[in-house]
Amino acid sequence: MDIGIMGIGTYTPQTYMSAEEIAEKSGIPENIISQKFGVNRKAVPGPEDTTSALGIKAARAAIKNAGIVPAEIDLIIWFGAQHKDYLCWLAGLKVAHEIGAVNAWAFDLSAMCGSLMAGIEVARSMMLGNENINTVLLVSGYRNGDLVDFNVPETAFMFDLGAGGNGMVLRKDYHRNTVLCSSFKGDGSFSEDCIIKYGGTKNWPLKPEDSDKIHFTVDDPDNFKKKLLEKTLPNFYLVIDQALKKSGLSRKDIDYLALLHFKKSAHMAILKELGLSENQTTYLDDFGHTGQNDQIISLEEGLTKGKIREGDNVVLVGAGLGFIWSATVIKWGNGQ
Repeated sequence: MDIGIMGIGTYTPQTYMSAEEIAEKSGIPENIISQKFGVNRKAVPGPEDTTSALGIKAARAAIKNAGIVPAEIDLIIWFGAQHKDYLCWLAGLKVAHEIGAVNAWAFDLSAMCGSLMAGIEVARSMMLGNENINTVLLVSGYRNGDLVDFNVPETAFMFDLGAGGNGMVLRKDYHRNTVLCSSFKGDGSFSEDCIIKYGGTKNWPLKPEDSDKIHFTVDDPDNFKKKLLEKTLPNFYLVIDQALKKSGLSRKDIDYLALLHFKKSAHMAILKELGLSENQTTYLDDFGHTGQNDQIISLEEGLTKGKIREGDNVVLVGAGLGFIWSATVIKWGNGQ
């Protein structure tokens, strides 16, 4: 039974931080920000752009793109950031209420920046296993840039974090943009390497002076960098190859790669390893890294620019801090 993507939608705030502004805040030269970090600019949230508001705007765009009404949605899965409007709070239910999805229930899911692929896999499994779940809305809002301090050089790799919202509508027995197979790899040895030390139960209750400490930190940057260099690219290739194999495909069958945003050298290394050209992907240097939103932004950009065509094999790839590597294969169009 096919599970297909009916529609996608994005929302990007219209306020941006340029490479020049990032350089001014961080003390890193502008050419390094634009060329090595790969950021010309990144979107930053406006005063009304709460995490759920970002997702709600994208959800409405996805529903419009799918050509459905909200009452057709049976389930909403929030795959957006854990940094939400409130602590201990379900964003998915807020989305359901605001968009008028009166027949949907909702839950929140997190695999950090690997959450889209996890959400697709969970939605697919739930639709196949439940006769009363036929249409699922995946929705995300992301503004984790709030949690990055430009005065902490150990987290410079996160200076590209932007803001935005994404949505995707999936339907059972929809025979276009078919979800094929996914693969995941986790490594918990990273689980406490890059964390926000304050605001969780390990440092509770908060003290007045803790309000300035709610940002990402890395205690052992040399070891963290060493592990990333050893494991990141091999694990990307692992999940890509496994997802392709389960889908009856191989690397030569990849037509488009929807890859998360990270430094340009790593992006180019992956293209080279997979035998892909720059026209078979989109480098998100005008968006920065918007977490689990990157793959849908890349899809939308690829479709708009004619890089994705009918029958193409599209591979969505991400990695979530902690660490989880993930990949999902989509047969775009009618697959004929």
